[in-house]
Amino acid sequence: MAEAPDFQGMAPSAARRRLRRTATLLVGAPLLAGLMQAPTAPSAHAAGAVAATAHGSVDVSVDSLSPSVPSEGDTLTISGRITNEGKQDVTGAEAALRVGPVMTAPSDIDQAAKNSDSPQQVTGTKIGGKYAEKFDKLAPGVSHTFSLSIPVDELDLGSDGVYQLGVALSGKPANQQYGQVLGIERTFLPWQQKDASEKTSTTYLWPLISQTHLTAESGPGEQQAPVFADDTLLKEISPGGRLEQLLNLGRDLPVTWVIDPDLIASVDAMRESYQVMGPDDTPVAGKGQAVAKRWLNTLEEAVQDKQVVALPFADPDLASLAHQGKRVSGSLSHLKDATDAAEITMETVLHVKPSTDFAWPVDGAVDPSIVDVATSAGAHTVIARSDSLRERGGLQYTPTAARPIGGGTTAVVADARLSTAFQGDMTTAENSALAVQKFLAQSQMINLQDPEKQRSIVVAPQRMPSVSQAQTMARALRALDDGNWSEAEDLVSAAKAKPDPRATTRVPGTRSYPSGLRKQELPEDAFLGIQRTKKTLDRFKVILSKPERVVTPFGRAIDREMSTSWRGRAKEAGRYRSGVQDYLVGLTEQVKLIEKSEAKLSGRSATIPVTVQNNLVQGVENLTLRLTSTKPNRLKISGAPYYEQPIKVSGEHSQSVKFTTTANANGPVPVTAQLFTADGEPYGPEIRFDVNVTEVTLTVMLVIAGGVLLLVLAGFRMYTQRKRAAAREAADEADGDNGDEGNTTPDTTPENTDPSGTGERVDR
Repeated sequence: MAEAPDFQGMAPSAARRRLRRTATLLVGAPLLAGLMQAPTAPSAHAAGAVAATAHGSVDVSVDSLSPSVPSEGDTLTISGRITNEGKQDVTGAEAALRVGPVMTAPSDIDQAAKNSDSPQQVTGTKIGGKYAEKFDKLAPGVSHTFSLSIPVDELDLGSDGVYQLGVALSGKPANQQYGQVLGIERTFLPWQQKDASEKTSTTYLWPLISQTHLTAESGPGEQQAPVFADDTLLKEISPGGRLEQLLNLGRDLPVTWVIDPDLIASVDAMRESYQVMGPDDTPVAGKGQAVAKRWLNTLEEAVQDKQVVALPFADPDLASLAHQGKRVSGSLSHLKDATDAAEITMETVLHVKPSTDFAWPVDGAVDPSIVDVATSAGAHTVIARSDSLRERGGLQYTPTAARPIGGGTTAVVADARLSTAFQGDMTTAENSALAVQKFLAQSQMINLQDPEKQRSIVVAPQRMPSVSQAQTMARALRALDDGNWSEAEDLVSAAKAKPDPRATTRVPGTRSYPSGLRKQELPEDAFLGIQRTKKTLDRFKVILSKPERVVTPFGRAIDREMSTSWRGRAKEAGRYRSGVQDYLVGLTEQVKLIEKSEAKLSGRSATIPVTVQNNLVQGVENLTLRLTSTKPNRLKISGAPYYEQPIKVSGEHSQSVKFTTTANANGPVPVTAQLFTADGEPYGPEIRFDVNVTEVTLTVMLVIAGGVLLLVLAGFRMYTQRKRAAAREAADEADGDNGDEGNTTPDTTPENTDPSGTGERVDR
């Protein structure tokens, strides 16, 4: 069975085209089977094998379709490539457009896109004749371009709707007797003759998000230049880079900007002096100041008078926090800090006041714990997706995105089909063109589901689109803006739209969370590591004269440790966390006690110096140095077992602190020196050294011996005096008896009653 030919210069009548379309739909599959049969083939099996080899042997690629949304009177131009992938020459080849039936459901579009190049079921009306392009011969492995220009009126489009289009290549392989369809590429054509009675309000999120680039480190000196892990951010914001393309494309589109403030802070850090980690882990001077200034200036201009949503700083992984971090004390507090930092960053750098009322879990996947975490920092709206918060009520249309989910929280449910339309490889013109037409088709299909019901639809694409994905998204949005079934709306307005009472409000249970996403979450160990870093920071900041110079950068580094961008990069995330902790510990170790060797004490009393070294740029204070004797009965510190002195040391200086000691015995006495914070917590390791009392000196020994000798002499004197007194009494009695009572002369000189000298004591 063959089609009646179209005479050159004459268009077929509308009735004839409708008859031809109906006939094709009814007998398309049998016709194709008939075309594949070879009546002179030796056997049915051999004929089938040859036909199967030829069928689909030519690849057809539709690389562009313009206009994407045609109007009455337009000319539709479809261009692309044809490649003979078989082993035989193809002669009498013809590329012609086929107009398929109107599609009735989103699932029809999905199925057609899935089988876009399958030649097994070639249906639709062929627009041949002068609108087809002929090729005398297609050699194996050779590609040819084609371009078909057809007035829209020739397509015989009827009622409004999504039509399936296909470019089919028919021809006769050298080993076949008859011609057949050897390849086809399908696409979609939205057709809307006049404005929809109720246009769909469409909100498209335009994300400016990147991976973590800034380390926690800073360069030496007072300037403390920030250090970047590598130069990838510079590449992204340079002409042709991913972020440069997103910015320049988005500035002319009716979109809601969704921005990670960490990106803004990182580019802002590049505007002045900064460093980049070199191959040998040695920082070198960065050179992207001019590029950073230009990108930020362009962004500031682009977002003025536009809707801007700021994610919490560094785009924390809400699902990881909910499923892994909640078990670690203090984890949720970081989300509030990140939210506060987001608003400050956006206002300071871009001079715009963003909305911080939105939380965006990965892929819009939610469960009750994710919702709880997402709203714990003040957000009242969660951006979910329709393949997570699924409709269960048998609705025959897509409801408005916003709906209450309890606790004063609103879920804005993005359409899954539209949100995932531009994932995958968009670098080929074929994939990009098909993605644009499919997006437009699905958008129009939503409106056609219930044309009299005004609805608000949200599209939340992937967080970090590639350059080709962003370019494809932009083409689709421009075409959508030209359509007459949709109008742009910002996210804040979409969140306030009147909810559909029939739309589901039930958040799926935890078990419904996709296993693939769960495997990518940050582990609990990551949050334990974050907890250690926070505790280290808290102990460190209390001794600093300018704590904000450390608290702010490390607070933001902690936010980056929780970033969604670490998904699928577990090793890199672990290295980053370790790097932050190690660098912080290294800073704390810049304030320390200088090790001492044995201290010799050559006397009963002396002073012992202990040195506190501060290698930080800023000063330290609120520290106490305690020196403790382990044997206070032999060595006392200022008359006690230990003694403390306050410490305050300027940046890049050392301070020697002197303690007075008193020794009571010779020999070594171990002592310890330890720094303490104001709340009594030890700071840094203690140092131990011996105070060796080499002698209680000769002078001291002589004094002690002299004292003992004086005691002995005093006793001896008292003894001799008493003995002499007794002798005199005896003599007097004898003289009295003899009558001789004259004056007597003592036999000794008078006693010197002055106290004896005590010697001299020297305090060292």
